[in-house]
Amino acid sequence: MASDNAQKAEQQPQPPSLLVRSVEDVGRGAIANVEELGSLVSLGVDVARWSVRRPFRWQNLFFQLDFVGVGSVFIVLLTGLFTGMVFAHQSSRAFEMFDAESLVGPTVALVLTRELAPVFSALMVTMRAGSAMCTELGTMRVTEQVDALETMAVNPVQYLLVPRILAGLFMVPVLTLLFDTSGILGAYAVSVGTKGVSAGTFISRTQQWLDPVDVYEGLIKGAVFGLSVTLVCCFKGFNASGGAKGVGKATTEAMVSSALSIFILDFIVGVLLH
Repeated sequence: MASDNAQKAEQQPQPPSLLVRSVEDVGRGAIANVEELGSLVSLGVDVARWSVRRPFRWQNLFFQLDFVGVGSVFIVLLTGLFTGMVFAHQSSRAFEMFDAESLVGPTVALVLTRELAPVFSALMVTMRAGSAMCTELGTMRVTEQVDALETMAVNPVQYLLVPRILAGLFMVPVLTLLFDTSGILGAYAVSVGTKGVSAGTFISRTQQWLDPVDVYEGLIKGAVFGLSVTLVCCFKGFNASGGAKGVGKATTEAMVSSALSIFILDFIVGVLLH
């Protein structure tokens, strides 16, 4: 009996080691991420295809343009104003060591137009509009409203996703311009009002160093960020499952993924444009 038990114990498979389980977990996570990225790209292709097919739902598009763009104007202007003021205050302290306070204006303008304005504008849209898109679409998915559209022969991608994604593509560059304007005005107020830089010097140096190409770079980044943010948020909400808990999880994942996409695409687009 003892020998039989020993043979049975030897024949039983041994559980995998901790190293093997760790490698398997990493592999499963990598495969899941690649599959999700492929699904995201596939959805983007569907959105591009349905955006040029009739019927064109202009009312839905204008509603989303108002929601994404007009609704975000105040928070973008406020963020840009204080960003410019803070950056001017900190940079002026550094330039004072070299008696180069006149460079505060062009420095703030270049940093805002190239980097900070598109990144911060996209982040504001993500927090305000992207989260709402994901939650709304996720709620529609778990309550079977999306399935109801399909039963009525209405394509949910064209009806729900195309207006939201086009709104992000068109409105984030506009918000980037507003961020540029408010940020430079904030820097002007700090430099001229508190740091003693003359208004003429601030304006002339800014005009001297700031080129239209710098503004165009920010607008291109804003369009790319707006497209990626709305696409990710719509993708997460459109594929939500598991009731209210699933909708909350999808919204959290959408916020994290959108923020990461902004910073990753910022580097990629910056390298491509230079």
